[in-house]
Amino acid sequence: MSSQRFVQMLTRHTPVLLDGGLATELEAQGHDIGTTLWSAELLRSNPQAIVRAHRAYLDAGAECIISASYQASRQGFMTLGLTAEEADRLIASAVTLAIDARDGFLAAHPDVVWQPLVAASIGPYGAALHDGSEYRGRYGVSKGDLRAFHQSRLRLLDACGADVLACETIPDQEEAAVLCELLASAATPAWISFSCRDERCISDGTPIADVASELQAHPSVLAIGVNCTPPQFVTALIREIRRAAPDKAVVVYPNSGERYDATNNRWLGTVSPLDCAAAAGEWLAAGASLIGGCCRMGPAHIAAMRPQLPGRTSVSN
Repeated sequence: MSSQRFVQMLTRHTPVLLDGGLATELEAQGHDIGTTLWSAELLRSNPQAIVRAHRAYLDAGAECIISASYQASRQGFMTLGLTAEEADRLIASAVTLAIDARDGFLAAHPDVVWQPLVAASIGPYGAALHDGSEYRGRYGVSKGDLRAFHQSRLRLLDACGADVLACETIPDQEEAAVLCELLASAATPAWISFSCRDERCISDGTPIADVASELQAHPSVLAIGVNCTPPQFVTALIREIRRAAPDKAVVVYPNSGERYDATNNRWLGTVSPLDCAAAAGEWLAAGASLIGGCCRMGPAHIAAMRPQLPGRTSVSN
């Protein structure tokens, strides 16, 4: 079963290398994703672009690719005139496209002995709002509203054949609690990763140790971590998670170190792949076992990280 592959990957004695920012690679390939659906727009207009982006990360050495469903929602697609059924088919296709990319990679590399994982991305409520609130939390909506938003999409992605459900960029303690309730009945294991404001707290101000301790006993959430967070905060956050939930794996895939200027819709600053490679070694030493990148981390960053992780070697072309 696909759900067992994630469990098996966690029980081995070497870290797992994740991919980088899917939108980052799509933009690098020249695609305009500046709509409210972000990279999910290409599920409808150019699905093969998504396959190529996944493949770029697999060729760079990633052992887990994350689907293009982060900002995909019924509400978002229905604003374009699609029916709920058509929207659901597009959301599910994100996992199918990732599996297609994996199959193509394995066919091109018959010497590869490991099968890359496919993670189904489940973004926060704030991502569908397209207003930056996935970096703030405290949405001002009820717990019932959050449940209604997540429930149908989570059930859909749980049935798509992904190896793991990646609940990512979660900024809000209440939203994490809703996801935990829903994940308790999921057939697929999960990770939950948070967007964080500093070295100690998730975006809504809750200490990450508090949310990690609440997840410690969850039977389906096998890893806890951070993503879409400045890299300078990550080492301290790993230590907070390890202290609060010592039995869980730690997943980290931060941003590149550049700062997003939401007012002017642009990134400020830069960081090199070699800087990220050095940081990956530090995150591993702090206790992370799944390591990759998020916004502005492309295939070159992932390829540079790979030699820093024990047991990882470059994929030959």
